[in-house]
Amino acid sequence: MAAGQKVAVYGASGHTGRFVVAELRERGLVPLLLGRDAARLAALVPAAGPGAAARAASVTDPAALDRALAGAAAVVNCAGPFATTAGPLIEAALRAGIPYLDVAAEIEANLDTFTHFAERAAAAGTVVLPAMAFYGGLGDLLTTAAMGEDWPAADESVIAYGLSGWHPTAGTRAAGVVSRERRAGRGVRFTAGRLTYHRDGPTTLEWPFPEPLGTQTVVAEFTMADVVTIPSHLAVPEVRTHMSLAAAKDLSAPETPAPTATDPRGRSAQTFLVEAVVRRGGEERRAAAAGRDIYAVTAPLVVEAVARVLDGRTRTVGVAAAGALFDAADFLRALAPHLTVTLPAAVG
Repeated sequence: MAAGQKVAVYGASGHTGRFVVAELRERGLVPLLLGRDAARLAALVPAAGPGAAARAASVTDPAALDRALAGAAAVVNCAGPFATTAGPLIEAALRAGIPYLDVAAEIEANLDTFTHFAERAAAAGTVVLPAMAFYGGLGDLLTTAAMGEDWPAADESVIAYGLSGWHPTAGTRAAGVVSRERRAGRGVRFTAGRLTYHRDGPTTLEWPFPEPLGTQTVVAEFTMADVVTIPSHLAVPEVRTHMSLAAAKDLSAPETPAPTATDPRGRSAQTFLVEAVVRRGGEERRAAAAGRDIYAVTAPLVVEAVARVLDGRTRTVGVAAAGALFDAADFLRALAPHLTVTLPAAVG
């Protein structure tokens, strides 16, 4: 990766987008601030560092997107709902011949990316990386690292999210509405090697998180984007995700406020511990990552991915999940300033 390369950030004025712009600047990359609101973007340019520029473009205007991506080495999409933005931006990235990454947590939007762009991205020899975020990317990396090189398959994968709370952004709420509408209010799970939809009511269970969090009540099968990313490249027929009850209650309550900054970096006080468990026969492996602010930590996740894509530290091309594209254990270790990671001894 060459310092000074330009990376476009669509949705740069949004909550997560601002974290991504700051992380790019700190890594020596030049952010191009993209979105619909020219005035909001222009106001952010001075803080984005030398060479930064604001370029307004709507996802409904392909020509404007092409102009906005001119000179960019890659594009990161931080603007949900991704059911609306991902397709047009991937098309624009393919026309420009540059990698595309997004931070989508929407299950259906991520499925669309794998379904509609796999062949074209592979034929173009470029990278399309969906869900490179706290949801989807982190769980996939933890699961991939836990399986290591010596487990070609596992019986099941479980991701347990231990969040101290969840104050959702407006974008998170909007994306949730779109997802619920697309699945007609049904739940979704990955079982017997495929996604299925259901109308089962929520249930809870006790999950033994590592210390210092300890055992917590979680909502079972609170399904997140991991059910798309993990099965896309790992032979695991059962993938489940659980969410801490406190976070699920926050998310479902309409009165829960948006995140509030509590430090100079703009991070909230929210903390998290994510545990990935893979099981094969009578064997079990666990990997975990702990940190602060699920939105803020998405920035180092996706920017580390940008850096590795740009300097060629990738294992494939086309549409790929993080664990398929990168050395998962090495990637997680590189996030040490932002995450406390524990991997099983089998993978060091």
